[in-house]
Amino acid sequence: MIFYSLKEILWMMLAAVAVDLVIGDPKWPTHPVIRIGSLISFLERKLRKEPASRKSAPECTGGGQAEAGAETGAETRAVAGAAEGVPLEAGAPLDTAGQAAALSPRSLKRRGIVLAAAVMLAAFAAMTAVTAIVAAIHPWLGYAVTTWFISTTIAVKGLKDAARLVAVPLAAGDLAAARKYTGYIVGRDTKNLDEGELTRAVVETVAENTVDGVVSPLVFALIGGAPLAMLYRAANTLDSMVGYKNDRYVHFGWASARWDDVMNWIPARLTGILLILAAAVQPRMSAFRAARSVGRFARLHPSPNSGIPESAVAGALGIELGGRNTYGTVVSERARMGWPLRPRNRGDIDGTVRLLYGATGWLAGGVLCAIWLLN
Repeated sequence: MIFYSLKEILWMMLAAVAVDLVIGDPKWPTHPVIRIGSLISFLERKLRKEPASRKSAPECTGGGQAEAGAETGAETRAVAGAAEGVPLEAGAPLDTAGQAAALSPRSLKRRGIVLAAAVMLAAFAAMTAVTAIVAAIHPWLGYAVTTWFISTTIAVKGLKDAARLVAVPLAAGDLAAARKYTGYIVGRDTKNLDEGELTRAVVETVAENTVDGVVSPLVFALIGGAPLAMLYRAANTLDSMVGYKNDRYVHFGWASARWDDVMNWIPARLTGILLILAAAVQPRMSAFRAARSVGRFARLHPSPNSGIPESAVAGALGIELGGRNTYGTVVSERARMGWPLRPRNRGDIDGTVRLLYGATGWLAGGVLCAIWLLN
C-alpha cells in the first residue's frame, strides 16, 4: 500500500477537480462506477439466488432509504448512464408487489450486510492494489493514476451537463424535451410538469448531489486518497441501487442505506457551509437567507443529510422547494423548504449550477490554503 503525504494528497485533489471540470467522466465500460454497479448487480443475484436475467433497480445515487422525494444521484447517472434503466429518486415509492425474494426479513438483512461489506471492501482493495502497483513503477505515474481515479468519484461537470440538458429546452419553450431530460435524473413523473415544477426537480437534484458528487468524495480522498474515495463511491452506489424503502429492498438494502447516511453526515454539513459561502459572492443571492433556511427547514427533510444542501439553495435563491411529487399512482407530499419570494423559473437552474461551482471553488480554495500552510 502506498502512503502519500498530506501535501501530495491535497495537490492530487486539486488536480482531480481540474480534470473533472475540463474532461468530466467518459462513459467507458471500464469506468470504476460502472464496474461497481455491475458487481452490485452480480452479487445481488447471487445472494438472492435469482437468475442472471433479473435486473437490479435502476441506479440512483444517495438517499439512504429516505421517504419518497429525496432527489439524488445525477452525478452517477451522468457517468454510468443510469445502469440499465431510467433512474429513480432515492426512496421513490415503487410497485414491487411480488418482487421480494421468498426470504425472511432477517435473512435479507444479513445478505444485504454481506453485499455492502463485499462491495466496499472490493472497491477499497482493488484501488489500493492498483495505486500501489503504478506508484511502484514510477512515482509520477502513481500521482497521475491516483488523480484520475479520484476524479472519477466526483462529478461537477456531470451535474452541470445534466442540468443544462433541461435548462436549454426550457429556454426554448420546448417542454416535451425538458420533461424527457428531467426524467433522466429524477424518478418522479415528469409528463405533466410545468416550467416551475421541472425547475424544482432539477434544482433539488443538483443541490443534493453537491454532497454526493463533490464534497463527500473529496473529504474521503483527503482522509485516505483514491482507495477511500472509491470506497465512498461504492457505498454511495450501493445506496443508489438497493437503498430503497420498498418491498424488495427495505430489508436487503438496509445496510447500504445506513452506510450512505453515516458517510455523508459530516460532508453534508460541510456542504451547507460551502453553499452559504457560495451565495455570499453571487449576485442576487442571499447567504443570510440561505443560513436561516438551513436552520429552519433542513430537519424537515426525510433524509438526515439531503435537507441541508436543498434548504441552503432554496434560501439562497429565494424560492420554495419540496411539495407534491407523483410516482405512478402514488402521490407523495414532502416538506416545503425555503420562502417563496417569487415563482420558480428556468433561471434558477443556472443559479443552482453557479452555487455548485461556487461551493467547489470555496472547497478548492480551502485546499490551496492548506497547501500554503504546509509549505
